[in-house]
Amino acid sequence: QVQLVESGGGLVQAGGSLRLSCAASGLTFSNYAMGWFRQAPGKEREFVAVISWSGGSTLYADSVKGRFTISRDNAKNTVYLQMNSLKPEDTAVYYCAADRTKAVRTRLGAYDYWGQGTQVTVSS
Repeated sequence: QVQLVESGGGLVQAGGSLRLSCAASGLTFSNYAMGWFRQAPGKEREFVAVISWSGGSTLYADSVKGRFTISRDNAKNTVYLQMNSLKPEDTAVYYCAADRTKAVRTRLGAYDYWGQGTQVTVSS
């Protein structure tokens, strides 16, 4: 049974930082690209960042480029999202997802497994 468990969300002031973690189990982690997505109230879920199985390739949404960094530790079956210079518009539930591919993809439908999400709230 595949499980993706996010942690690290919370309430932070604008300009602050948070580090999200996603621990994976029940799959061969190094076979999967790992992505982060987010969903704000009343909006559709959107792509944030993705990292390839090796960590050698990453992609970011324009809205987070230069502020967020995705990384992974295959020995720990964990993917991270370091979020700096947070803005109120970053407020959302953040989800990690696993995509069994050697590529890096941004389309939600490409992902095979999803976590339950962690809330990030940025106050102004």
